[in-house]
Amino acid sequence: MRSQSSHRKLRAAAVVCAAVAVAGPAPAAAWAAPAAAGPAAAPAAPSPDPFDGLTPEQIADRAVDATRSADSLRMTGRVVSEGQDLDVDFSVDDQGSCRGRIGVDDGDAELRRLDGVTYLKGDEAFWRISMTEQGVPENEIAPIIELVKGRWLKIAPGQAGSADLGEVCDLDSLLDDLGKDDRSGLTRGPDREVDHTPVATLVEKESGETTTVSVAQEGKPYIRQVVRTGGDEPGSMTLSEFDRPVRVTAPPADETVDLSRLDPGTRA
Repeated sequence: MRSQSSHRKLRAAAVVCAAVAVAGPAPAAAWAAPAAAGPAAAPAAPSPDPFDGLTPEQIADRAVDATRSADSLRMTGRVVSEGQDLDVDFSVDDQGSCRGRIGVDDGDAELRRLDGVTYLKGDEAFWRISMTEQGVPENEIAPIIELVKGRWLKIAPGQAGSADLGEVCDLDSLLDDLGKDDRSGLTRGPDREVDHTPVATLVEKESGETTTVSVAQEGKPYIRQVVRTGGDEPGSMTLSEFDRPVRVTAPPADETVDLSRLDPGTRA
């Protein structure tokens, strides 16, 4: 039930700015699966149980099919990836449009994408963390930060990093690996609630890690939350706002800076 590749794509968005700043490819990054959420709500008690008589594997099949059929969704949560805290609040649709924010440790950035063009606006901490992680020389970091400070970095189709960020905003790509893991070890846990929605829980324990997947018991059986505890990469991710329009607008032209300005040979 876990999908580490989709976590990898979101984390790539958080660091791809450094890669494009030096005209290099975005790095591969190990996606964290979701971690511990806050205290569980009181168990829900839907009647009748929509999953009565189904095995955990059959519930998982329905949840994966429903979630992958969504036209759009919102992802929110916090995960740990390669020792860094990654915060996500992200809406994406099946037309390649997306908007939201991604935080890495103390840094924060907004992301928008429409018509194949990506706009990324980060604070100083975000840019510095990202570029330092990618090994950008210190004497190049300050000029880049000065150029993009308070502005949106515009990345057009075909420019460095565009394809990587395009995958982040590709709903099919984000959900592509969902449910490909072996489900034979799943068990059904206690019912609970996620955002006031009754859910059934599916639990998988492996190598000191526990992954709990919450599946909606009302309406379509969407996956509403995935939580991982234990191990080196705990985290929690909640899915919501299924099939709602994702409205994205381009920033004003005078608030953007084109990626080509970051090329060391063309920077003023």
